[in-house]
Amino acid sequence: MIDKEAEILGRKVKADQVLERAAADLKDILKATARDLDPFPALFDSPFIKGVEAEPGTAARADIGCVAVCADGELYEYIYTMSVAGPYADFSRKEDTKKLDLPPRDYIPYAYNAIDQLTRLIIERRSQPPPKNKA
Repeated sequence: MIDKEAEILGRKVKADQVLERAAADLKDILKATARDLDPFPALFDSPFIKGVEAEPGTAARADIGCVAVCADGELYEYIYTMSVAGPYADFSRKEDTKKLDLPPRDYIPYAYNAIDQLTRLIIERRSQPPPKNKA
């Protein structure tokens, strides 16, 4: 019985190691791909944040807001707040990012989707004709 339990636990340890290696490999690929996208686009037309949305659809975590990859190849939670104050409805907008430290099982779908989105943008840019000089 103890041998069977050790075998079962051993498989779990191996599975965790596979996930950790995959996440580390994806992190390297994501950083390299982010370096190839220059200039980095504005996230949601933000004047402050440069990034690309990395939401993995149904694999997204419900406890995290919008996730984006930024030019450094890291994943960040995009935080957008808007407040209305004063008698004349003055709008205040605040944008920020918070670097994410996700466990491998959560990092993998976000990183893969970020790589997919960055690759799509790089290919789109390369297939477009160069801008004409205005003389």
